[in-house]
Amino acid sequence: MGSWPMTRLLPGALLLACLAVAQPASSEPAPPALEDQVRELKAANDDLNHRLDELAKAVDDVAFFVRLGDVAEVDKWRITGPPPANVKDPKAAGATNPVKFYTYTFVPKNRKPGEKLPLLLLPHGGVHADFTTYHVHILKELLAQGYVVVAPEYRGSTGYGKGFYQLIDYGGREVDDCHAAVQWALENFDFLDRDRVGLIGWSHGGLIVLFEAFEHPKDYKCVFAGVPVSDLVQRMGYSDDEYRGLFSAPYHIGKTAEQDLEEYKKRSPAWHVNELEIPLRIHTNTNDEDVRYVEVQHLIEALKAAEKPFEVKVFQDAPGGHSMDRLDTMLAKDARREIYRFLAKYLNPPRPVK
Repeated sequence: MGSWPMTRLLPGALLLACLAVAQPASSEPAPPALEDQVRELKAANDDLNHRLDELAKAVDDVAFFVRLGDVAEVDKWRITGPPPANVKDPKAAGATNPVKFYTYTFVPKNRKPGEKLPLLLLPHGGVHADFTTYHVHILKELLAQGYVVVAPEYRGSTGYGKGFYQLIDYGGREVDDCHAAVQWALENFDFLDRDRVGLIGWSHGGLIVLFEAFEHPKDYKCVFAGVPVSDLVQRMGYSDDEYRGLFSAPYHIGKTAEQDLEEYKKRSPAWHVNELEIPLRIHTNTNDEDVRYVEVQHLIEALKAAEKPFEVKVFQDAPGGHSMDRLDTMLAKDARREIYRFLAKYLNPPRPVK
């Protein structure tokens, strides 16, 4: 540079500006903010979880045929229930169409020609769950007695994608889906006896069968509710934020129990016991880690106050907690025999348990 006159040298700031202009503009956008990246990752993970649920559902469907195929005609049907509970734009095309959902049916293979059989509605438990092979041993016991079982995958069940998951209406139109499944079965299977239809369910399924009994007493002869979700107000009080969030989600109730007490009471059987008109049996366990005994006790006390006749068995710290009468232990099997004897009094199955 010694041979260049000083007047030929550009000032530093001007030189940098020139170099900047000479450089081609970057074609890559600025990286998204960290919060946006986290939000996108959460959405992707949520979508993946739904896809995994669909895969698990497909595997379980195959397992039903494998594990029950020797004793039952297993099938899965697509039917309709009421429209969605929450519709953003009721005027949008198809927005208020009936919700489509699947239901399982299990029919005894040893059914005699012309024989009329009793029907049991068995809805699965869980806020977002599905009817799985967890129920196989119970289904075998019911089929052996001669019951036909209908098990609906009501709105909000997992294994059918995000959209169906977000149709959840806990203690609301999911109950209507279950009633629609019973009515569908009675219309389509001519070997069912309309005068011998019963209800059996545990946990959230217990809540559903209680509401079925309350809302349609003329359609059912009896109801068994095992460790039933009984009072959502109490339940929100002792549950954690993650669980409470399933109810206050924008696509669901959209409010907390504190914000809308009456809405949560509306979805709680303990607040509707005056509507009971059919025989009821309840099982509960003092060491239940899920539906706590104090919650079912509220239901029991409400039934007593309403002077409603019912049967109840309180298990004292029975092994298995929430699942104590659904396991493969002798205690659980004996407990189920008591349930089956109760059902048989009103449904007269061909081969009742002794």
